[in-house]
Amino acid sequence: MPETSTQPNTKAGRRKEVIGLVVSNKMQKTIVVEVVRKKSHGFYGRVVAKAKKFYAHDEKNEAHVGDFVRVEETRPLSKLKRWRLKEVIRKAAMAPEVATGESAS
Repeated sequence: MPETSTQPNTKAGRRKEVIGLVVSNKMQKTIVVEVVRKKSHGFYGRVVAKAKKFYAHDEKNEAHVGDFVRVEETRPLSKLKRWRLKEVIRKAAMAPEVATGESAS
């Protein structure tokens, strides 16, 4: 599970930062980042995971599906985009090519 963190506001006007997993990069200069937050249930005490998706601006198209990235809050860039890519923390592991299994018999 991706670990999430929000930076404490030490200075007034500090932008929020979250860490999440890239789940889509099919749009131009836009990625979809899923952030999972874990919180203890108020009554039962069980840890409950809540997932939320954020649309983030990726100017150089450097993030790919499976990467862990840090995004920061910004002004509204479009109807849904309010975040921008700050850095790629960990690249996704490349899966080896798998043979289709067809052989000339």
